Amino acid sequence: MPKDYKFMNIHFMRCSLTTPQIPAANPIPRQARHRDIYRFFPILTTLRNYRRGLVLQDMSAGLVLTAILVPVGMGYAAASGLPAIYGLYATIVPLIAYAIFGPSRILVLGPDSALAALIAATILPLAAGNTDKAVALAGTLAILSGVLCILAGLARFGFITDLFSKPIRDGYINGIALTVLIGQLPKVLGFSVSGSNFLKETSGLMQGIWNGQINGMACVIGFSCLMVILGFRRWAPRIPGVLIAVVGATTLVSLWDLSTRAGIAVIDPLPQGLPQFQIPAVSWAEFGNLCAAAVAIALVSFTDMSALSRTFAHRTGAEVDSNQEIIALGAANVATGFFQGFPVSSSASRTPVAESAGAKTQITGVVGAVGIALLLIFAPRLLTNLPQAALGAIVIAACISLVEVRGVLRLYKLRRDEFVLSIVCFLGVVLLGVIPGIFIAVALALFAFIWRAWLPYNAELGHVDGLKSYHDISRHPEAKRIDGLVLFRWDAPLFFANAEIFRNHLLHVVADAPTPTKWVVIAAEPITDVDITAADVLGDLDSVLHQAGMDLFFAEMKGPVKDRLKRYGLFNKLGVENFFPTIEQAVERYLAVHKIDWPGSNAQKGK
Repeated sequence: MPKDYKFMNIHFMRCSLTTPQIPAANPIPRQARHRDIYRFFPILTTLRNYRRGLVLQDMSAGLVLTAILVPVGMGYAAASGLPAIYGLYATIVPLIAYAIFGPSRILVLGPDSALAALIAATILPLAAGNTDKAVALAGTLAILSGVLCILAGLARFGFITDLFSKPIRDGYINGIALTVLIGQLPKVLGFSVSGSNFLKETSGLMQGIWNGQINGMACVIGFSCLMVILGFRRWAPRIPGVLIAVVGATTLVSLWDLSTRAGIAVIDPLPQGLPQFQIPAVSWAEFGNLCAAAVAIALVSFTDMSALSRTFAHRTGAEVDSNQEIIALGAANVATGFFQGFPVSSSASRTPVAESAGAKTQITGVVGAVGIALLLIFAPRLLTNLPQAALGAIVIAACISLVEVRGVLRLYKLRRDEFVLSIVCFLGVVLLGVIPGIFIAVALALFAFIWRAWLPYNAELGHVDGLKSYHDISRHPEAKRIDGLVLFRWDAPLFFANAEIFRNHLLHVVADAPTPTKWVVIAAEPITDVDITAADVLGDLDSVLHQAGMDLFFAEMKGPVKDRLKRYGLFNKLGVENFFPTIEQAVERYLAVHKIDWPGSNAQKGK
């Protein structure tokens, strides 16, 4: 055998022996794992594609953002019933955590006015005036809500945010805004009240005003800050009005020593240093009390976050990964819970600041977090003379931006039923409390969804000259019916809650037909599902109609629905020939079987 041939033969044998040892499908899982890593850690994509030209833009935007994050974080901490320093702790950690896990390019996380009332209503009654206990409860609440968000994201429950209609969201957000606003007004007026709900806080506010407890200088500072913030927001939105108000109020109090001379309440001196890792210590009884509030916070926070992330994603043409958003939100809350923070959410006020300042990536948030950290390390006494009235004004300004009036008035004009839902949610939050109000909102959202499927629109159809197909005779009185034929449309899935209603409506239409009915044809295109209960009702309906000398047919039923009927054994029972691709074919067959000469029977009628 030639030497070359032996070599080729040995080489071929070696290849045939070694090639199977390399799994052909191995590169695919490796690529999938690679994609998963980049999906769960979007910071890797940011760093891989980060260009030198973005550094200055992100750093300058981060410094601008820092100036806003500090006073806002402290204000929301006070509104949540915690010392101001914990608002800074709850700003640093979430910004870093979201930069690692968050898919959005510039979304800013941190303390939020929509959560402040929830947090305060939960932890203050349990803490009973003990600050350390309140901090531990708030941290546990953040961890619980964060774990719920992570589990929801991993289970791909991002679609849950779509269940909350805008009227219902407007209702509970308006209720939360009013609750927080009433809680912050005493600070702006220069006195304090104690109350665990809206009614008690309102009563304390009115009594304080009636008894002359208003501090004139605090009132001037508070309302001046409020006008500055709202004025710049209205006429110069690119200028940070919050920063100007805080610097002006702090300078005024420092120069004139107003905390001593006029009794102006200022924040306590901030402790030096960064937040420490701590595992919050709470009892099992307290843990159980926090669970319901954690569910409410998770729902509110990732519903708002979903809406905000979609808004900014649409501006840039990016896609929204709602499940990864929820995971990132959960990671931020868990992280801040272990570092002396409290529940956080996305910010509809600070995110636009980052955008307008030129933020390009989440590095902006990291710069903001580093800026706050440097402040706490090197200059914690810089904000010692910041008046509480100014912090109250910041929170009130945020509440005013949350209030939705035009949308509610629009509902009153266009959809009274949704207007009622919105008002019920609003009153539930105001009168019963924030947490019960949130669950009322959830219950109403689900009820509204079920109600529309439970009692959907249904119609008897007839032919209208000059129009294609068959139309609702209640909307077209001129529509013509075919003797002995009932065309019935049901605009919803058929399931256990509405199956009997469907049956009764159909029999009522048959009973009211102007001529004795021979065929009943159900226009089934809007029916997207039939559960086992509804299938049994259809089988019984077929028997009832057959005994009365009528036949039951279906037109335009979708393939997946037919597949379900086949699995139930109902498709063959009803008869394959009883299903028509279109209403027109069903009508033509009826006319042919009963030898009816009906004008327009051969007209082309598309749906």
